This record gives sequence, structure tokens and C-alpha cells, in this order.
Amino acid sequence: MLKVAGLTLAGALVLGIGAAGWAYWHLNNNIKSVDIDNALGDDRPAKAVTTPAPSGSASALPTEALNILVLGSDSRSGKENKALGGGDSTGARSDTAMVVHLDAGRTTASVVSIPRDTLVTRPSCPLSSGGTSAVSYGTMFNSAYSVGGPVCAVKTVEAITDVRMDHYIEIDFSGFAKLVNALGGVTVTTDEDIDDDDSHLHLKAGTHTLDGTQALALARTRHGIGDGSDLGRIGLQQKLVKALIEQISSTNLLSDPTKLYEVADAVTGSLTTDTGLDSLSELMRLGQSLKGLAADDVKTVTMPVVTAPSDRNRVVADEPEASELWASLR
Repeated sequence: MLKVAGLTLAGALVLGIGAAGWAYWHLNNNIKSVDIDNALGDDRPAKAVTTPAPSGSASALPTEALNILVLGSDSRSGKENKALGGGDSTGARSDTAMVVHLDAGRTTASVVSIPRDTLVTRPSCPLSSGGTSAVSYGTMFNSAYSVGGPVCAVKTVEAITDVRMDHYIEIDFSGFAKLVNALGGVTVTTDEDIDDDDSHLHLKAGTHTLDGTQALALARTRHGIGDGSDLGRIGLQQKLVKALIEQISSTNLLSDPTKLYEVADAVTGSLTTDTGLDSLSELMRLGQSLKGLAADDVKTVTMPVVTAPSDRNRVVADEPEASELWASLR
């Protein structure tokens, strides 16, 4: 997702799309942001120590290690999201949560999925309406977003991992579907038949090129695979991450300005970021720094979990394995 965003926008400007005032303004204005750093203050894990860039290299692309929380929101707000998501049109939770760790040099990366059904201690979070939420023990991880939005999601992830999230990126239902459609679909291989009435996805085992609606259904399906838990869905989501990287790498968008702009519009229109990534130039700089990152260089893992003693339908972190994994990202 990061590579798609940055390289697509970079290509848009190279072709001169960004030079057209209205187009640049539109794409830049698409991006929504939240000032997470200001909301959380200093009560956070320490920032990683980085080596300063050589003198005179202000324009050089960044190469330091980076941790980014990427969320897929199940918000039903808006007509398109409600149609794709179904259910109640109020509230939202983090349907997908991944910590993307870019290694120093940014030629390798790890994507760590956090199961939404994980029981955690949700810390007290600042609320946009003022005041703070109460600490909650043994609560589902994905409730953090519904309680305090991106700010609480970041604070909760930092509380359970002790890893500083340098950036935040969120993509919504309709934006994800539009992005896949703009790329001409995404090709994935499923290991078993999927028959899930809840996500409206019915696929035979094998290789499929999915449109946006089908890809979103694949990211959300859980009842039609394995034991019906969130862990099976995470495996499918990780397949999609790699498939998207492969798709953007194999699609020559620079030769098709119309498609390039469509992708750029889908990317920017679907994003909510922290204020450190809320402009075309900042997203481009991030994406360009990942130009050496291929799908085979991305390792996908899931936070080690075990069945929760209090509820067989929930999981808790499996220690010390979970803490050892997070320590490797610091």
C-alpha cells in the first residue's frame, strides 16, 4: 500500500499531472489527516535513533528504519462504504491492523498483523470531544478505533508492542475497492474453496483475478475458510498485500496517464494519515524510498497468539514470543 501510494503519486507528477493546478490541488486535498503526535504528546515509546543524513543531502531519499501502523477501517459512513460494508452505518472499527516495519535501507520489510479479536488492555486515550477514555482491561483490540479513532488505535498498538509508530495510514472500504479496480484487478491464489455468505464471496480454490468488490470481500471473509476465526482472514489479507505490490510493479502506469491519474485519485481519496504524511510530496518521498522493495522482500507474519482462557472465541498474545517479535522491530 505504501509503495502503491508513493510511486503512483510520483509518476503522476513526473507526467505533469501535478503541474496542472486543479489536479494537484484535487489530489492533495483528497488526503485526510489526524495530528497524532500532538494528541499523544510525549507519553509514548521513544523514537528510534537515526543516523543524520550527510551534509548537503537534504533532497536525498530517507533510508532509516520506520514503523507504520496501517489500518483498514470498517466504517460504514458514506453511501459507498455502507453498500460495500453492509450493516449499521454508524461507528467504525479497525477491520485490519498491520504494523509495517521498513528495515534500514528500505529494501526489506516485515508486515505484522494484529488479530482484531485479541484481548488487550486498552489505555486511556484522548478523545476528540475532549477529556479521555477510561482504561479498559480484557477488551478487543479493534475497539480502540471505535472509542478514540486513529489516536487511540496508535496508542493501543504502542502500549501492547512498546514500539513507536512513526506514521499512520488508514484506508477505507470504498477506497480499497476503487484502488484495485483502477489497477485492473489483483491476482491471488487461494488454497481452499471459499464459501462465505457474510462477505458475499464464493471462490473455488485456485488462481483468480479479483475486481475491487471481490478483493474487499476476500480481505473481510472469515466464515468460509479454516475454523472461521480471524486468523484465517489474516492469511488472506497478507496474500492481498503481496499481490498489490506485485500488481503495481508489473503495471506500467507511466505509459497510461488516464489510468495513472485514476489510481492516484483512488489512493489519495481513500487515505487518512498522520500529519507527517498528509501531502503529495510527503507520500511521494516515502514511496520513492521504497523503489528497491519487491514483493519477495516483504515478510508477512502474525502476532503470536493463543486462545484466551476467558473466551474460546478470542485470543491473547502468546508470550514471550509476541514480545520477542515486537522487540525485533525496535
